Amino acid sequence: MPTGDFTQEGPPVTESDAEALLRGICFKTGPPRTVGVELEWFVHELHLPELPVEPARLEAATTALRALPLLSALAVEPGGQLELSSLPAPSLTECIDSVSADLDAVRAVLRSRDLGLTGIGTDPWHPPKRLLREPRYDAMEAYLDRAGPAGRAMMCSSASVQVCLDAGHEEPGTLGHGRRWLLAHLLGAVLSAAFANSPFHHRRRTGWRSTRQALWTEIEPGPLRRSAGSTRSRAARGRTARWTLPSCASGVRTTGRGTCRKGCPSVPGYVPGCPGRRPARTSTTT
Repeated sequence: MPTGDFTQEGPPVTESDAEALLRGICFKTGPPRTVGVELEWFVHELHLPELPVEPARLEAATTALRALPLLSALAVEPGGQLELSSLPAPSLTECIDSVSADLDAVRAVLRSRDLGLTGIGTDPWHPPKRLLREPRYDAMEAYLDRAGPAGRAMMCSSASVQVCLDAGHEEPGTLGHGRRWLLAHLLGAVLSAAFANSPFHHRRRTGWRSTRQALWTEIEPGPLRRSAGSTRSRAARGRTARWTLPSCASGVRTTGRGTCRKGCPSVPGYVPGCPGRRPARTSTTT
C-alpha cells in the first residue's frame, strides 16, 4: 500500500460524491489489455526465520531498498510486510519478467543484511504487531476491530498475491466488464483452494489450508452475495459501490477527535468507515 498524504483541500465530499467516484474508478472500461500484480512478503531473519526482525533493522533495510532503481512500487504494510506493485504490463509474461527482476534485486539487498523473504498467506510464527503508526492505519485498525481479532491479524500478519486486470468493455459480451466481474467472484473459491498456502498461524495448525481466507471470512462474511450477482453494467457498479461505502472504507478524514453522529469512535482526523459525518477532506485507503 503506497504511503503518503493524498488529501487535497476543497469542498466537502458527500456520500453520493464518494459513490460516484467509486463507480468511475472501479469500473473504468475499455479493451482488457493489461495485467499487473501486487506481491506481499514477510521479511525474516535469513537463518532463523522464526525470530522477529527488530523494527530498526527492518527500517534500515527498507531505506536501502528504496534506493534501488525498481520498476515496481515498493511499500511497507502495517505489520512490516514488504509489497511490490508492478506497472501495468501488456502481457502476463512481461509482468512476470519485470517483477521477477525487481524481486531478485530486493532479495540481494536483504541477503546482504542477513534477511530474507517468505511468501506465505499468514505469518506462522508471530502474533500481529503494528509497526507503522499513521492516521489511516489507526482508522483501519479501529474499523477492523469491530470484527474481532481477525482484522489485526489480516493487517499485520498476513500477505497475499493480488492480480490486477482491466475491467473490460462497457457493452455486454465475453469481454464485457459485468461478465468478467461476475466470473472473478465465481472463480474466487477455486483460486483460493488452488493457491492456499497458510495452514499455520501463531505456531499452530488452524485447520484451514488458507488461513488468510478464513480471516477475511471472519472480517466480512458473504461479500460475494452483496457485490456480485449480476452481469449487467449498472447493477455491478451499484452493488460494488453500495457494498464498499459502508463495509470497506476504513476512514473518512475529519477535522478532529470525537465521535460521528452515529456514535462511532474516531481517531484524530478520521471517523472509521462511517458515512454519518460530513468530511472536511477525504483520504483514500485501499
